[in-house]
Amino acid sequence: MAKFAYKALNKDGKEIFGVMEAETQALAINDVRTLGLYPTMVRPASKSDEKRARKEKGGISEFYIGGLKSKQIMLMTRQLATLIDAGLPLLRSLNVLIHQQKPCKLKDVLREIASDIQSGSTFAEALAKHPKGFDRLYVNMVRAGEVGGMLETVLNRLAVFMERRQALKRKVRGALIYPIAVIVIATGIVSFLLVKVVPVFADVFADFGGTLPAPTRFLMSAGDFMVYRWWLLLVIMTTFVDIIKISSKSAKVNSIRDRVVLKVPLVGDLIIKVSVARFARTLGTLITSGVPILQALKITKETIGNEVIQNAVQKVHDSIKEGDTIAAPLDESKVFPAMVVNMIDVGEETGNLDAMLMKVADIYDAEVEAAVEAMLALLEPAIIIILGGIIGFIVVSLYLPIFSLGDVVSNGG
Repeated sequence: MAKFAYKALNKDGKEIFGVMEAETQALAINDVRTLGLYPTMVRPASKSDEKRARKEKGGISEFYIGGLKSKQIMLMTRQLATLIDAGLPLLRSLNVLIHQQKPCKLKDVLREIASDIQSGSTFAEALAKHPKGFDRLYVNMVRAGEVGGMLETVLNRLAVFMERRQALKRKVRGALIYPIAVIVIATGIVSFLLVKVVPVFADVFADFGGTLPAPTRFLMSAGDFMVYRWWLLLVIMTTFVDIIKISSKSAKVNSIRDRVVLKVPLVGDLIIKVSVARFARTLGTLITSGVPILQALKITKETIGNEVIQNAVQKVHDSIKEGDTIAAPLDESKVFPAMVVNMIDVGEETGNLDAMLMKVADIYDAEVEAAVEAMLALLEPAIIIILGGIIGFIVVSLYLPIFSLGDVVSNGG
């Protein structure tokens, strides 16, 4: 396919220069017009034209920091659905979004997607070239929408799916701000006491002589460690992180960890609820959008982070492949709650599996929110008690020797 250089005017009258691929010059002129531009010159591109086009695309005005953000993709999906629903062609809609975007990674990605579509690729094929921004769930739903002729409907469903997922993340992060702030401030206070206050008391006690109580000796040792051997903390923390990273690459370690986590009180229950909500929302959205059930289950399995639950979903996939139901292997897994299994069973019998899955997702999204709030309600007093105990220990350890100073002074006299 030949390359053509073009000059064109945008809606503001500004001249745009670029290079595009097309079979003929007439088709290149038509493609420029589909971008919402008015071509003033179209000719075969030379190497200098391609170099100029790359320079203008990535100049100083296009400088940015950072990659693709999920919030940007969510907003772009909603806007694209609105534009297509209003009757604009896909390529024109993409170019409208490109012109609206400030310099960022998403703008470059949209340019590449628009260029691929101009070259004859489908929207799904163009998205698949950017897996960091558009996962398999996104690409397969778009592919199903293109095949079924309901791309705007699928994009709206994707936007709703991403908005709900983003909303849950925001709630969890917002709820964690207070306990994290308390931990950081308290850690700073304890460090200050150990580095600045404890050494002063240590010098005073040393001048008076005598044997210090065991808690005070321990506190002095901790203070000396923080002053003279603080770097060992960095070594220990770095080593611990490296061990976790290395062990996480082992399938056996991950399997054991995932099984143990599910048995931890409160935490295991929360992970199951999150996984059920994600399983139901993802599978329901994919089935509603026309993605084949086996392919939908494979994609859904990848969105779940726990291997135990992934294995349960894999058994569902194998069961359907052999002509059986979804509910039976879910019940055998003993991971999914009985209510979820029964609701899915009813959905299969009535032919409304997708609608039932979405109801399950709504129920468990609310369950997750309630569970997170309950955990944080327990976490806050627990943090206060633990930190109060640490600071209380420091204060008591510093004051214990003072009670015996009188004896030391009188004996010295």
